[in-house]
Amino acid sequence: MTQARINQLRIQLEQANHEYYVLNQSSISDMEYDRMMQELIELETQYPEYDDVNSPSHRVGGSVASGFNKIKHKSQMLSLGNVYNQTEVLAFLDKVKQEVDIDEFTLELKIDGLAMSIEYQNGLFHHAATRGEGDVGEDVSNNVKTIRSIPLKIDYLNDLEVRGEVFMAKEALANLNIQRRQANLAEFANPRNAASGTIRQLDSAIVAQRGLDAFWYYYVNAEQASYTRHSDALDALKKLGFKVNPYTVVCHGPEEVWNTILKFSELRTQLPYEIDGVVLKVNDLLKQKELGFTAKTPKWSVAYKFPAEEVSTRLKDIFITVGRTGKITPNAALEPVKIAGTTVSFAQLHNEDFISLKDIRINDVVWVRKAGEIIPEVIKVDVSRRDGSQQPYIFPTQCPTCNGPLIRDENEAAHYCINSNCSSRISESLAHFASRSAMNIDGLGIKTVELLHESGYLNTIDDIYTLTSKRSELISLPNFKDKSVDKLLSAIEISKSNPLDKVITGLGIRQVGEKVARTLALAYKDIESLRLAKEDQISQLNDVGPIIAHNVTSYFNEAHNLAMMDHLKELGLVMRMPLSETKTSIYTNLSVVVTGSIEGYTRAEVETWLIEHGANVSSSVSKQTDLVIYGDKAGSKLAKAIELNVPTKDAQVWLKETQE
Repeated sequence: MTQARINQLRIQLEQANHEYYVLNQSSISDMEYDRMMQELIELETQYPEYDDVNSPSHRVGGSVASGFNKIKHKSQMLSLGNVYNQTEVLAFLDKVKQEVDIDEFTLELKIDGLAMSIEYQNGLFHHAATRGEGDVGEDVSNNVKTIRSIPLKIDYLNDLEVRGEVFMAKEALANLNIQRRQANLAEFANPRNAASGTIRQLDSAIVAQRGLDAFWYYYVNAEQASYTRHSDALDALKKLGFKVNPYTVVCHGPEEVWNTILKFSELRTQLPYEIDGVVLKVNDLLKQKELGFTAKTPKWSVAYKFPAEEVSTRLKDIFITVGRTGKITPNAALEPVKIAGTTVSFAQLHNEDFISLKDIRINDVVWVRKAGEIIPEVIKVDVSRRDGSQQPYIFPTQCPTCNGPLIRDENEAAHYCINSNCSSRISESLAHFASRSAMNIDGLGIKTVELLHESGYLNTIDDIYTLTSKRSELISLPNFKDKSVDKLLSAIEISKSNPLDKVITGLGIRQVGEKVARTLALAYKDIESLRLAKEDQISQLNDVGPIIAHNVTSYFNEAHNLAMMDHLKELGLVMRMPLSETKTSIYTNLSVVVTGSIEGYTRAEVETWLIEHGANVSSSVSKQTDLVIYGDKAGSKLAKAIELNVPTKDAQVWLKETQE
């Protein structure tokens, strides 16, 4: 009788969980639910031989883990490529249509949470794992089991894996932050951070109290279960007791897809949980398989991201910072405000003209958004809310670091500190030289550079390569230990063999970024040839021009720069390009533009390959462009190519060509 009663209570409690947390209805009162749960816990305690790891009593948590074991996913958990406007959505739909001749798509709300995978064996919950790096995640089973909308038993005896998003509803986050304020703890900035932080709690009892929930949107290996459409697979998950988002719809053709996206956009503020976009998926599972994947994203799905959120706040002050070239950047100090889920306290104001044109004053109420969803920027001033306390900003005439004069070239909007010995300029320039886009010296970020500069070890670029003889002195500095110093010195030594284009990028010559540095390096092959090059010769190179050519020759006309080059050579830097021959190919003499991200390659590497195969690589699309190669997140350049009828090529086609 005891075992029968335990089984009966488990069935009733699981049914109540499903009704309340999935179907939003309830056939029993909270009091009755609590009474049955207490009875179950007491029986399981009294008769431990009848305990079951998938009993609903385990949802209340209580186990404390020492850490999280790693779990290798049976198939990679991929992220999605993003599109940001109607043009990019239509380009994705058109691309699918051209490749597999289909126009039926499933549209789902993009939940702002934490990607999760759950596996079932013999109808029982087996484990749950985070996405991690895609191949390997963390075993968070005990914590995920506390989410009451997730079934612990299903009516399906074959192995099953489902994937979805664990999230925290807006109300749950608000209640959690009230508790954290009362406990003098830092609040969570957004539901995504709260969900991620909660699911990695070592104490599952804490997780159980925080009200996490989940939607499931992917039936792994649905084909093997005889489903041919993604929407049918989702219906099957619902019948098994999984919570599938009710706003999932099937659309046909570009017009219906875009209209549905607009409708979903209007829902955003009304929903009890955060969404940050709409996911489009090819509905036909066989066509999904035919389209395949890039290294990290499915080619049959894409996420439309909502336009940047705009909010108002007060601009408390304006302050300036000094960059590596001496460029002065004014910044706004804002009353902290949440934008797109994170708290923003500062925003760039670009230059004096930007402040003047928008009439930005201290103590103004301003509208702010995140440019590219990353960098906060001030859009405009709310003039209607001026109350007389506002003060016009007077742009400084002296550098805030060295008090040297600030100079503005008549052809530029920016001001510059022209003191080459300004400590801010020195630190920024050294950090730039060591950055990933340049010499990629791991461990030599801005904070480390500032410490070494203040301590007298770093003043010029060549000083970096003298650090290898000062190991014992470095270990005595704050936060420097044997392993970190050895790692830094090893990275410095490895960087000596970097090709010429990385060195040129690192030098920080004005207006010479990665692309121009690569053009110069490919044209002149070694540092000696470049330093002897004439200005008019350099200006003839593709994407260079007279202004950049003047900046380059001016740099190499400075005696101290030439002395530094000689010293770097003595210290063992290669400063030349690897020997390679230009190959004839289908790209020879074509004007090619590369846009978007290409998995496994930087854009610079793709462009270098094209140049080595005879192409003329350009940075802008025009009627003279012969071809645009596009990857994920291709934006305005792809749109312009389509508008001008310029031929385009999917980067995956280019990748196949490189392997032939």
